[in-house]
This record gives sequence, C-alpha cells and structure tokens, in this order.
Amino acid sequence: MKAPEQLIGPDGQPIYGRFSTPVSDINFADFDLRTPMNKPIRGRRRRARFNQFQFIGIHADTIMLGLAIVRLRWVCHAFLYLYDTQTGQWQDYRFTHPLRMGLTMGQRPNDDTVSFRHGRNRLTIRATPRPGIRQLRVTLQDGTRVRASIDESTSYRPLALSTRTGFTGFTYTQKASARVCHGTIRWQQRSYHLESLNALACVDWSAGYMRSETSWNWACIASRLEDGRRFGLNIAAGVNETGYNENILWIDDRPVSLPPVHFRFDRYHDHHGWALVSADDSVRLFFDPVIAYRDKTDAILVASNFAQFLGRYSGEIDIAGETLHLDKVWGVAEDHYARW
Repeated sequence: MKAPEQLIGPDGQPIYGRFSTPVSDINFADFDLRTPMNKPIRGRRRRARFNQFQFIGIHADTIMLGLAIVRLRWVCHAFLYLYDTQTGQWQDYRFTHPLRMGLTMGQRPNDDTVSFRHGRNRLTIRATPRPGIRQLRVTLQDGTRVRASIDESTSYRPLALSTRTGFTGFTYTQKASARVCHGTIRWQQRSYHLESLNALACVDWSAGYMRSETSWNWACIASRLEDGRRFGLNIAAGVNETGYNENILWIDDRPVSLPPVHFRFDRYHDHHGWALVSADDSVRLFFDPVIAYRDKTDAILVASNFAQFLGRYSGEIDIAGETLHLDKVWGVAEDHYARW
C-alpha cells in the first residue's frame, strides 16, 4: 500500500495500514480527536495529548549505543547509554525537562531535526530525504561525543505502519534495522570507529495519540548473519496490533513479514532468559540478558517502568526458502509500562 503524503486526511481521520514507503508528514494537528463520549478536543488540549519519540541504536561487536528523545504530555526526556561488550564498561545519561523545555521536534520522520538541550549537553538527530541520511550528534559535558551517519538512501524499505489505538487514538510507527552507519563514538578516552567495526543501526520513529496507560515488549537486532548478510529484526507485542502487527525482519534491504510472537520472560528476575516464539513455531528465539538500562518514575501525572536489556540472541527463524540461524548475536529486548 502506497503511503499518503499526509497521514491525516481531509475528514480528520488517519489513513490506516502498512505502507510500502514512509509517510512524509504526520500532521497530527488535523486529527479530529474526541473523548470516548464523542466530544471534540481542540486547541492546546489536543496538542498536549500527542506523544512522540525517536530511538536510535548502534550495534557492533565491541560497542552498543542506545539513544532516545521523547515528547510526552507533561515532560520531555532524553537518555543515552553506552556499553563496551569487551570490557563490560557501562554508562548511562538521562535528562528530563517539564513540558517541552529544551526540546525541538517536528512531525516529518524523514525530513526533520530533533534536538534536546540540557545545560551543556546536547543530543540531535537530523534526517534529510536527499540523499537519505539520518545524522546523530551528541555532545555531553563530560566530553562524550557521538558523530554518526545512518544510510537511508540505498534500498531504504522501512516498516511504516498506522493503526488504531484505544477507542479514539492512533499510532504511527516507522522502523528500520541493520542500516549501515559511519562515524565515531568518543567515550571514556577511547574512540570507536563505526565503519571499521562494521556497525549497524536501528531507528524507531513513533508518534500518536496513544493509550494513556499502556505496556509493551520489543525485540530488536541489527547484526550480520554468518554469511555476511545484514540482518535486522523488529518484533513487538502489546502495541500496533489492531488489524496489523509490526513484526518484520530485513535480509540486507529486503523486508520479510513475520507472524505474531509471544514473549515469555520473568519480569522479576533480570538474569533469566527470554523466549520469543510465534504461534506457528516459525520464530524460535532465546534471549540471554547481560545488562539493562532502567528508568522508573511514579508521579501523580505520569508513571513509567522501563527496562531495555542488552544481551545475546540465539535460535532460528523460518522464512520462505531458508531457515536463519542466530548464534549469540547482540541485540536488545524491552519491557515497558507507561501512564502518560
């Protein structure tokens, strides 16, 4: 299904579906938002209820990075973590402002600059449609620097999905994984050159009028198969499942749809393994967690219990014509509850 230029149509309703190309403009201000009793919500109240975030992960055998910039109703938030898989060195940073102080964020997933400022710390993601590059720039007060460019020009075929959310909302998500990236991470007096490390990136751009109380699980891999082909994986449960699911993998630049997948894990024992199994048994994965980024907030207006685990995946996935084998491949698995 070809994507529309704008997600919200003249009738004030989103166009739902799984698109073959990204949507250019998530024009949420044109959405006819209403209460469950059909009463229109307009003006500042409509704008305030819109949630949006962008996450970038960079995966290599020696370094893993995760970065998110988030706009919520009452706060804006950013985090960054870095993990050296050889030395075990870990560091995370988190920044929060009330409302949208320090945040710049638009509604064009592939033609926008998203930035977050907190004192002398700045995190920026800039996407350009021509030539199709997503640039990550991080400058932190302690000297940490990230300069990375993610290729979105060569055979770029992301997941682009719009679904109903709750009784009155919608969610649009655009995701891609195993994208080639170049640049440098400078952290703790060490430089990581992403091209020489064969680093690959994953990108998640999501926005919408989401459920005020929600939860989900997510699995992501950006790696290479034993034969050298780039392998990306995106599996989720708990969101974007109204008539569609967002489960997909990429072999080099070829997307392959996957069936619904069940996450089996013990939320109260961090070091226990996870199993990801589909109903038709075509997905059979085991995740061994190593370390986690966590963030818990329990306030009057918002609450979040967020855990993103870094670890290794093993197992098999059956697709048309072959079975893909994974053996201790680095990736992430997420468990998230939110009230916003």
